[in-house]
Parts: sequence; C-alpha cells; structure tokens
Amino acid sequence: MLDMAMFRENADAIRADHDRRGIPHDSIDEVIRLDEEWRKAQYDVDQLRRRRNEAARGIADAKKSGDEDAAKAIMDEVSTIGAQIDDLTAHSEECLATRDALRMSIPNILHEDVPVGEDDQKNTLHSLHGEKAELAFEPRNHNELIEMNGWVDQARGAKVAGSRFYFMQGDLARMEMALQQYGADFLMERGYTLVQPPLMMNREAYEGVTDLSDFETVMYGIEPDKYYLIATSEHPLTAMRMDEVIEPSELPIKMVGVSPCFRREVGAHGLSDRGIWRVHQFTKVEQIVICDPEDSWDHHEDLLTNAVDMWDSLGLHYRVVNICTGDMGTVAARKYDLEAWLPGANAYKEVVSCSNCTDYQANRLRMRYRTSEGNSAVHTLNSTAIATSRALVAIMEQNQLEDGTVSVPEVLRPYMGGKEILEPKPHM
Repeated sequence: MLDMAMFRENADAIRADHDRRGIPHDSIDEVIRLDEEWRKAQYDVDQLRRRRNEAARGIADAKKSGDEDAAKAIMDEVSTIGAQIDDLTAHSEECLATRDALRMSIPNILHEDVPVGEDDQKNTLHSLHGEKAELAFEPRNHNELIEMNGWVDQARGAKVAGSRFYFMQGDLARMEMALQQYGADFLMERGYTLVQPPLMMNREAYEGVTDLSDFETVMYGIEPDKYYLIATSEHPLTAMRMDEVIEPSELPIKMVGVSPCFRREVGAHGLSDRGIWRVHQFTKVEQIVICDPEDSWDHHEDLLTNAVDMWDSLGLHYRVVNICTGDMGTVAARKYDLEAWLPGANAYKEVVSCSNCTDYQANRLRMRYRTSEGNSAVHTLNSTAIATSRALVAIMEQNQLEDGTVSVPEVLRPYMGGKEILEPKPHM
C-alpha cells in the first residue's frame, strides 16, 4: 500500500495517478478524512489523559485534608474522564482500521512511462524476438498434440481431482522437469539464490503481497486452518522478510523460486485456454528481487533481460509488451509481459509477467532496511522466468513436426539425456 505520508503531503500525486487509470478519487478523500479524524481522536485522548492525571493527583490531597466530599468528586471526575478515554480510544482504533483497510485497496503509483489505455488492446510493443516458425503444414494446437501423443491425460485428472487437473506423462513430463532445472540453473549462474518456498501462507502474509479483495477468488483456501495454497512463489518469497529491518549490506536480495502453483482460474475461457494452458496446478520458476529503492528500476530491466535471454535461448518467437494503465493491477508500478507466438492458436499469449512493485508490498509487509536517517521501505520486484505448462505449449506449437512429434530445444537436451524429439508415450 502507499505510505501514509503520501496522503498527507502529496495527495495530488495520488489523484493524478487515479486520473491516468480512469478511477474516481473517493477512496483517497476518505483515507484523508479518516486519518484526520484518527489524529484528532489521538490528540483528544492525550489531552484527556493529562486531565485525568492532574485530577488524580488531587485525590490524595483531598483525602489528606480530610475532605471526603472533594475526594469523591475528583474520583467521579476521573471515572468520567476514563470512560471518555475508552470511547475515544475505540473510535480512534476504528478510524485507523478502516483507514488502513481502505488504503490497502488504493493502487500503486504508476511509473510515468506506463502507456495510457483502457484495456489490454492498448498495451504497446516493446520488442520482438526470434522468427515465426515457417511450417510447411497446417499447424496443430497443443490440445491436438497432447492428445495424439498421449502426453496429458485430462480425463483421468478430472476423475481424481476435477476439471483443469491432469496427469502429465512420458517425454512431455520429462521436458517439464528439464525446464524447471534449466530455469533454476540459468538464474543461479546470474547470482540468484535457489529457494523452495512453503506451499501455503496465512492470511496476514498474503495480504502483504496482493490485494486479496481482487485475488482471493483465484486462490484455494485450506480449512479449517485458514491457510491459502500459493498462486505463485512470488508471494511467499516476497513475504519471507515481513516485519524485518534488513541491513543494507544484504541488499539486493535475489532469489529464484521453484514451486507448484495453485489457481482456481474461474470464469469462461476460449478454446486456446484449454489443454494445459489455463489449469489449476502448474509449476513456475520465479525471479524475486528485494532492493534499495534507488536501484529498483535498474533491477526491473535486469529481470526483463533475464527473461528475454532465457526465452531467446529456447529458440522461440515472442514479443515483449508494455502493460497500459487499464490492464495494470493494484500492486505493480510498471509491468512488462512476454507473449509467445502460438501457431495453433494463431495468437500471441502471455508467458511471462515482469513487475516492479516499488515500496507497495514492503509497506504492507512492514519490511524496511536500515538507513542513516532511520528505517525505510525497500522495493520489491518479481518476474516469471518460466511457467512450465505455458512454456511447454509454446515449445510444442512452435517446434512441432509434421508427424505430430516435437523437436526439443537444444538447451534442454542435456537435461533430457540427449533426447532430440518428444515421442508419443508408450502404452502402459
């Protein structure tokens, strides 16, 4: 969330950002009103405490002089002031809780270079990479490829877990594991520490990294323990240092997380979202950076470079787009997406999301670093490296051969025992 100092000292910057996003100012004005009411209540409580303390000192003097009536009158006054303090304190706490709950729903301040637009159709092209595969035959979509080769059993996945769950088998399962190892190795060579996070988080930690009012419908809750299955390793890795003051010598903290991810993926989806493109469980290799605010925009470009270099190494065609104001969520200040070309779908579709969240998550997580002027919020950044199911779709569709088999990217072959072609699954 935005630091309260912004609402007190630079509310016009928040209003200008809302204007770029095309949203009203009502929540900003309400946060400011509640803050003023909370501060007044705090001031009044302090004044009443002083009065009570002054009055209480008179009780002993009245008793010492033998004036019981005066002592009782003072005790009644102290009791009345105490009740007023209790009422004002309750009101103060209510104002603070309401203010901060509302503040958590107000989006981050966008970077000045974020393009203005009402939806994803206004995202702008940043760069284009690789060449479109020139196939001498009608391309199959990945649904056809997984079915004809027996690489994914969706029917039995649905039987044991429900729709959009699946069993991955044979060479495709082997390539999925190769992508995990390759992605982790790639980033470790660039100075990232490999971390396997817990697969569940409590509500407090989750509220620190995302807007649950917007994201909760996507997540799986665990009852009766009140945990959530993680939707991405970004969330636990970013929350890892919540309520901590980080020493400057530790920054930047660079992590590569590898984990299963769980999402409800509610709503209607098109034909190209079927198969293993939009599923309830998938594996993701994620980049995380926690850094000094002065360095965060350089790190954002580094995260994008890592993703670009990794996808270039897979030999795939894709584009990078700048996400516009109307397509931005609550948390990020700027975001790039990588969109891979899917010949079978005849469309570019998102495979990587690369975000700088500035101090928005750090403020929610109470995550600071030590400076000579006092503790200050760090900046947090995240980027997909490889969401393996989507990478598999891009590889299958771009590297498909006429007989329905698929050529393995050269960089993955050492992780697959030198295998060059994904072959149909043998009958079991």
